[in-house]
Amino acid sequence: MIRRATPADIPALVQLVYDLAEYEKARDECTLTAEQLETALFGPRAALYAHVAESDQGVVGCAIWFLNYSTWKGVHGIFLEDLFVQPEARGRGLGRDLLAALAREAVEQGYARVDWSVLTWNTPSIDFYESIGAEHQHEWTGYRLSGGALARLASHADD
Repeated sequence: MIRRATPADIPALVQLVYDLAEYEKARDECTLTAEQLETALFGPRAALYAHVAESDQGVVGCAIWFLNYSTWKGVHGIFLEDLFVQPEARGRGLGRDLLAALAREAVEQGYARVDWSVLTWNTPSIDFYESIGAEHQHEWTGYRLSGGALARLASHADD
């Protein structure tokens, strides 16, 4: 079953995020706390959303997302931050079902698209995404400003 996350899902969601970080070989970079995620999803200025995949074993997968905006289309879209299904629950179509829930959300709300990023070495995911009709954005390269570089640039904001 796919459904919107509730506050009771926070512990499972945090664990799934850590499991994803482990899968992506970046566990030491993940510092998410339950309090942070609860505030982001359900706090007074919530700007994050989540769907969960639930089976007899409980919550076994998630899609964590937020709204982006296309100035070219003039409407919002969805940016999928995390999609993860526990290895023992894979092969049942839960990843597809989670993405289908986001697609329905986009269509029902009049959003233009659903976007996400995938690591270049993650060929099982790439193959899956292409099998559902997702298109690789070859002409775009992702960039990130964080850590010391973020702080240095921020210190020049008043210059």
